[in-house]
Amino acid sequence: MHLIQAIHDAFALLVSGDANLWRIIWISVKTTLLALLIAAPFSVVCGYAIASHRFFGRRILIWLAQVSLSLPTVLIGLLLYLLLSRRGPLGELGWLFSQTGIVAGQVLIALPVLIAFTLAAVQAADVRLAETAITLGASRWRVMLTVLHEVRFGVMAAVITGFGRVISEVGCAMMVGGNIAGETRTITTAIALETSKGEFAQGIALGIVLVSISLVINAGLMLLQGDAHAAPAAR
Repeated sequence: MHLIQAIHDAFALLVSGDANLWRIIWISVKTTLLALLIAAPFSVVCGYAIASHRFFGRRILIWLAQVSLSLPTVLIGLLLYLLLSRRGPLGELGWLFSQTGIVAGQVLIALPVLIAFTLAAVQAADVRLAETAITLGASRWRVMLTVLHEVRFGVMAAVITGFGRVISEVGCAMMVGGNIAGETRTITTAIALETSKGEFAQGIALGIVLVSISLVINAGLMLLQGDAHAAPAAR
């Protein structure tokens, strides 16, 4: 009965439009989107460059990108905390315990995901696509845009995976953001805090929101992929 009551209270919080609850949700979504806007362009270009060029150290870069996927986010948070603390080399920026610091941490978390998935998508593309574009006189940037357009669903999957990894992480946001109410408290840090206090209703409500965001974004990608696959058959 206790669980049923907690779930009932969670839905009541969502429906009532609790200001604190929706403030937490807004901070999570805002910082995550900002981090992706910063990380995505650079990561996609890097992933394409690594996949389409042969150079010394290429295999090491691929290895590092893949290894970074398994790094605990709390370790990234620790390293960033040491950099941003008052005695750290970046302490003068004043980013510690701020939304800017959370965004910086989330950018570091998203980078390897976006690079690795973009790299895999470009490597899976037909090599004749780039060769044909070059033969037709396309510039390097035009060739890159052509290839990325061809593997756009792989790139979209990379961005969505990065979004999921960033919005669901708790270690880095807790260490760098400080879990300050109304300022740096995100969905995941709030869930951890409320659960430790025994206040399950808000934790469940935030969990519902987190799962709902994931379902909506992935459903959108599936619909787009379905339309793309159905188009050739309809001709």
